[in-house]
Amino acid sequence: MSNETASEGVMVTINGMEISVQPGDLVIDAAERAGAHIPRFCYHPRMSSVGVCRQCLVDIDTGRGPGLQPSCMVPVSEGMVVDTESEGVKRVQEGILELLLINHPLDCPVCDKGGECPLQDQTLTFGPVESRFIEEKRHYEKPIAISDLVYLDRERCVLCDRCTRFAREVAGDPLIHFMQRGNQTQVLTFPDDPFNSYFSGNTVQICPVGALTAKPYRFRARPWDLSEVESTCTTCSVGCRINVQSSRGELLRYQGVDIDSVNHGWLCDKGRFGFEAVNSDERLGTPFVRSDSNPDELVGTDWNTALEAAASALKAASGSSVGVIGGARLSNENAYAWSKFARTVLSTDNVDAQLGDGLCAEMVMSLPRATIDDAATADHVLLLAPDLKEELPVLYLRLRGASQGSTKLIELAPAPTGLTRYTSAAHGYRPGEMGQALDELLGGATGDAMRSGRTVVVIGRPSLADSPGEVEAAVGVAQRLLPEATFLPALRRGNVLGALDMGLAPGVLPGRIANDGSSQAWIDTHWGSIPTERGMDTIAMLEAAASGRLHTLLLIGADPLADVPDRDLVERAFAGVAKIVAVDTFATASVKRADVVLPTTAFAESGGTTTNLEGRISTLGRMVTGPGTVRDDWTIAAELAWRLDADLGLESLPGIWAEIEAVAPSHARCSPSMLSADSEGVLVPLPVVAVPEPDEIADDDADTSEADTSEAEVDEEQAEGAAAVVEAPSVPASVSWSAPALVDPPAVDGYALRLVARRRLYDAAVHTSQASSLAALADDSTLRVHPAELGSLGVESGSRINVTTARATIVLQVTADESVPRGVASMGFNQPGISAAELIDHREPVTEIRIETR
Repeated sequence: MSNETASEGVMVTINGMEISVQPGDLVIDAAERAGAHIPRFCYHPRMSSVGVCRQCLVDIDTGRGPGLQPSCMVPVSEGMVVDTESEGVKRVQEGILELLLINHPLDCPVCDKGGECPLQDQTLTFGPVESRFIEEKRHYEKPIAISDLVYLDRERCVLCDRCTRFAREVAGDPLIHFMQRGNQTQVLTFPDDPFNSYFSGNTVQICPVGALTAKPYRFRARPWDLSEVESTCTTCSVGCRINVQSSRGELLRYQGVDIDSVNHGWLCDKGRFGFEAVNSDERLGTPFVRSDSNPDELVGTDWNTALEAAASALKAASGSSVGVIGGARLSNENAYAWSKFARTVLSTDNVDAQLGDGLCAEMVMSLPRATIDDAATADHVLLLAPDLKEELPVLYLRLRGASQGSTKLIELAPAPTGLTRYTSAAHGYRPGEMGQALDELLGGATGDAMRSGRTVVVIGRPSLADSPGEVEAAVGVAQRLLPEATFLPALRRGNVLGALDMGLAPGVLPGRIANDGSSQAWIDTHWGSIPTERGMDTIAMLEAAASGRLHTLLLIGADPLADVPDRDLVERAFAGVAKIVAVDTFATASVKRADVVLPTTAFAESGGTTTNLEGRISTLGRMVTGPGTVRDDWTIAAELAWRLDADLGLESLPGIWAEIEAVAPSHARCSPSMLSADSEGVLVPLPVVAVPEPDEIADDDADTSEADTSEAEVDEEQAEGAAAVVEAPSVPASVSWSAPALVDPPAVDGYALRLVARRRLYDAAVHTSQASSLAALADDSTLRVHPAELGSLGVESGSRINVTTARATIVLQVTADESVPRGVASMGFNQPGISAAELIDHREPVTEIRIETR
């Protein structure tokens, strides 16, 4: 360490070794970095220090003589002397452990925490040789189900306050508390108020003694039975880093990995327990084709027959009459394979990873991108997004945490969200008037404040019942009035940003290249002859299919019947198209309508990479083998290409990534070694490094020959990428986007309510319904309306009513909800029962409904 670096820190002595640490560091962290582990139970680096367990007591001398102090509560100071190994410290640590073990049951052989238990480890390392207590231990009823996912064993609890602090400080769901006093103190929930937090599984992971256990993992395996690989959760697009653990070829547990840039070790319960869907007995394990004798039946067959049938269906369609929908849940490599297949084999630009429920691809890729850290440290965050707690839960945690500091959240939403109570200002607007409301908001004092600091705008679809053009117009307003702002796209599906980067969008080629005349040199070099006329997005493809202009639909992990916000359009499209080929993991509603079904691998059954909403690329780990004869998507694409007399030239996942790195300008120099070097992943595009002329290098060498070498330190992996730049490559034009002008909002119908349709965390999606622990958590479809609106119609809360739009009439239960604004009705988009998609007409800017008693 250089003298300059040392002088900037605080010099402390730990166990006789003098080290430099950062001002404000806690003694427990400073000791850890110095190689001296201090035992602890209550301390967690992502939560406030409380010092309740007293296990971390050490001798600390600040100049007045040594004294026992909790190292998790004391910040370092200049000249401090710390001793973690003195006889006094050892006696105290032994005493604390002996006290904790008075009532703690010795049930390690049947405890899920056994083998990875801090109490076990620290008792063996720091505890007494034997206990002096022979009295009967305290007993409680056990276990108690404090939620549908978490069990509590009060006998094991050491009152460390980790679970209660997490629920209060991190999740904002203070549903679990200390109750009673003294020797009777317990962790409990309130009567009839279970621990229904979206983040309850985190308390199981951070519990140091096995007092909290997870129902899906309970009594399933021992830590030493588990195989493990690090990966990235693809349940949503946040990209939380996880450890995937399995035993005997079956996924058993996901554990959060703490990385600074994304999830801080936290996971939502849907991501944590979603492994049950991968293990589901309902997984597709063999191909299917439509029966010739019974057109209503799909029959199992072999791969050769199914691939021939799929190739025949695709061959019968010319380039403009075939459409490719989906790909947002695949790895980057698989998405690239399908993108290349569509353009070079099918000769079509009709490709779209989004299902009519996202945002304009060109807009998303051309806006200046923010990171999660940027948002969490910005002066202001403007939320033009869906309910992040429901759709992107860990991003919700990061922004909620930021709101407790200096970051101000400003929300513009048609109805309150999970973040509303943490905002500095929450503004509502009537559906259909988002752009006008934002123009008015940013034109005043709020806009002045946001222009004076660093602002991040989070963009998404606040309501799937409204036109996406409304969001585009609002983003245009934000660009005009907040010219220095950066944007974070709140798109939901796991690898939607990666799929767009790989070219699964009309008019877009891999690397965010515009598929137009300016890219002809790139096309000729890498892919040869491909269509340059802009193709259709998902909605346009479905319209073309409904009118008979599309012959074949290729669905790649897509379920339009569940996800497209216009059920009637999808039904007409499926009826009008000649053939449907589906590549999927489950027999979804859309797959059941297909003529050919090709089963593919799921999460943890294949490797590769994924891209989160920031543009951060991270690796996916392969842990188990898929059921039956499932294949990776890229192998299916390559096999279909061969049967259509073409060759994709793809032979392995590493080979595909090498091709992506070579052909995609946004991914240039993002090498496998960079991706595997750090759990944090790699943000793309990498910074462009200018290569100086030889004369400039010589001058710089002369100027810096006597400089301190520490000032020239460069990140090793970044340097590796920079070293590959020897000259400025010829890069084709990137995609561009122009904001649409604001249009007059639709006229208000005084007899109708405007629908707000939002996704919920637990819904009827196949990866929720096939996870046995999560399926029951999805609420049935319900219409929520302000009590005054129901009162004016003489409708009672809880009754079933007729809900009518220009598209359909359905019967729903209605619930009075004072948080829903007047003139608005709120509904979950894809909940069990009736979907909001049955009410929505994608051609209308808003969805107006009328409610009537039955």
